[in-house]
Amino acid sequence: MALGLIGKKIGMTQIFSADGEIIPVTVIAAGPCMVVQKKIPERDGYCALQLGYSVTKPEKLTKPLQGHFKNLNGKAFSILREFRVDASDTHQVGDQIDVGIFTRGEKVSISGISKGKGYAGNIKRWGFNRGPMSHGSKFHRVVGSIGSSAWPSHVFKGKRMPGHLGSEKVSVKNLEIVDLRQDEHLLLVKGAVPGGKNGIVTILKNKG
Repeated sequence: MALGLIGKKIGMTQIFSADGEIIPVTVIAAGPCMVVQKKIPERDGYCALQLGYSVTKPEKLTKPLQGHFKNLNGKAFSILREFRVDASDTHQVGDQIDVGIFTRGEKVSISGISKGKGYAGNIKRWGFNRGPMSHGSKFHRVVGSIGSSAWPSHVFKGKRMPGHLGSEKVSVKNLEIVDLRQDEHLLLVKGAVPGGKNGIVTILKNKG
């Protein structure tokens, strides 16, 4: 089963292990999420659960989304994510899923939208080397040759050049769950997680 949860990044802190080691952790408010839709092979071609997170008022949503939530007794969610599951999964529409699906010490994969850093040059964006900084050098932080001349008379698509940096989906695998607090719906994950504070993340159980 590759089930997961939707959560919100609260921020980073540190805790002490039993032997006094300082562990940097990211605190995530994970769930509770509700099963909004169940995908089945006979109808959709694959097995998945669509989970809803962050309760909102139905009147704030579009008419199609209001209809999508009509079987949830008046509940509606502002965030939807889909998680692949096995055909043997027994969850049904309306079921609630919380951090209880995880265990301490378990490894998870977390995805989020990285912080946007605006327009960046080739050195910051791609890690290019700079030219000599001595007097007389006219090559410091510029891109250099991009390969276009009489042939092929254009720049090939995908060329690494200056441009927008960040604000894209980033996934970090094999992050360890140091602690979980089911009553508060909190996950404490060792290390850093993509995105800024209050950013939406998806926590996915590693397939085993």
